[in-house]
Amino acid sequence: MNRVLIPQQITPSAASARGDACELRGRTMGTDWRVRLCSDLPPQSWLRQDLQQTLDRLDAQMSHWAPDSDLGIFNRRPAGTWQPIPAAFFDVLRSALDAARRSNGACDPTVGALVNLWGFGPAGKRNAPPCDADIERARARCGWQRLEIDEANHRVLQPGGIELDLSCIAKGYAVDVVAERLLALGLEHFLVEIGGELRGGGWNTDGSPWWGELENPDGSGERTLVALHGLSVATSGDYRQFFEHQGARYAHTLDPRTGRPVAHAPASVSVMHPSCAQADVLATVLSVLGVEAGIAYADALELAALFVSRDPAGRMTERVSRAASAMLE
Repeated sequence: MNRVLIPQQITPSAASARGDACELRGRTMGTDWRVRLCSDLPPQSWLRQDLQQTLDRLDAQMSHWAPDSDLGIFNRRPAGTWQPIPAAFFDVLRSALDAARRSNGACDPTVGALVNLWGFGPAGKRNAPPCDADIERARARCGWQRLEIDEANHRVLQPGGIELDLSCIAKGYAVDVVAERLLALGLEHFLVEIGGELRGGGWNTDGSPWWGELENPDGSGERTLVALHGLSVATSGDYRQFFEHQGARYAHTLDPRTGRPVAHAPASVSVMHPSCAQADVLATVLSVLGVEAGIAYADALELAALFVSRDPAGRMTERVSRAASAMLE
């Protein structure tokens, strides 16, 4: 049996979906992208190429895996030097810093050194946790408060040793960019997905909304579907990247405030928001905050969020924010 979440306000489109659904695919940011469209025009190879080039430009700016990306170049800058950065990179960095500020550091775009130290970045995987001294040395290189940006000239100052990592928001931002590109081309009925982050607009060919399934950490229980009508969904979970050592599980979601993987983190957090970039970064924030503080944070911001946790017996339990509960009614 399926359970569904439906936005409380669904705005009828000025134009109904016509024609057949078509699908475009490609690769970006180390994962797959997919666009489903409803249009009375046949699929066009130029459109796929246009979207791929758009995503390639974003990846060339913000990839922390490519040493020649704008981000990679910044990470190697000497202390005290300014670097002009492209508009998209600047927008994403500014949004990530805003999330860090609002959450008191539960999300931090300067944690690249810690991500690498724990084996979840370009430096390569590891099968045992680092020592306390190494963690403290990496923490000393982090800190969103150390970063200075120049709004007028789209520059960022490298204070020394900072390694940016925008994984908490970049894919969601890319989803938004693709969606806005489609809208600019007059294509208003679509579903965009990049690495599990989704945004829908308009309607499917049968007149129903685009449906996205919330990820379930263990695949058990009922399916939860969300109507992505002018809505995005992003999920952060401890089941995607992790290693185990001496019976302990170390997941890739790090708490920037401690320099360590989040203790007692939810198995997954899904956030629904009109902006996929915001859904993406807020899913990270809520994961780091944990269930109780995360629910309180989501309710204060009127965010629709669904938390899945493991109880001591390993069973999955669920909590939802007030805004998500209203979508279920």
